[in-house]
Amino acid sequence: MVKFEDVWLRYRHPARQGDAEAEALRGISFEIPDGGFRWLTGPSGAGKTSLLKLIYLAEHPVRGRIEILGTEAAKISRRDAALLRRRIGVVYQDFRLLPQLSAYDNVALPMRLARRNETQVHADVTEILRWVGLEARLNARPDELSGGEQQRIAIARAVVARPKLLVADEPTGNLDDDQAFRLMHLITALNQLGTTVVVATHNTELVKRYPAPRLDIEHGRLTHAD
Repeated sequence: MVKFEDVWLRYRHPARQGDAEAEALRGISFEIPDGGFRWLTGPSGAGKTSLLKLIYLAEHPVRGRIEILGTEAAKISRRDAALLRRRIGVVYQDFRLLPQLSAYDNVALPMRLARRNETQVHADVTEILRWVGLEARLNARPDELSGGEQQRIAIARAVVARPKLLVADEPTGNLDDDQAFRLMHLITALNQLGTTVVVATHNTELVKRYPAPRLDIEHGRLTHAD
């Protein structure tokens, strides 16, 4: 489960007078059950990425309570937080592929961190690369791939280990409609197998085609929560 109770997040802006802090999120409360799916929608700058960062433990609130996969985020050690992150697949808006690694090795990374045997790694990685249509590009490095190809590699890396929680920040932003629908089919199939999913998007056609409860955010506040 993912549960927020009156969560506030502030960012410090050193360039501003007195190192002023700006509120990114204000009084956020919602709950997603195990195996649930939520769209996260709202205009640019509304706070979607900030909320996702709290879910995958990249940021910490200044106030409120967060529970991720049955664990209260504020009460775990750094080591346990690292172990918890291994159960979370993340699709970043800026991809964050390792430039020195091939597409294959970027996708294999979470499985190797989980110490899966190489036979299983090879089977799963080649299958997911085939699914996203990049089996012919498995030896290419990120700088040899287009933006859309990098996006698909980032999604493949996030889902290859079948995470318990998948968090995706504009996962189809660099894809055409056919690719976007194909990848959403993959994400929804993973959800049907029990993965909890949160997808931030501006794509209203995706939301219409794959109806699910929504979290709508504006100016750092939730304006709608199913």
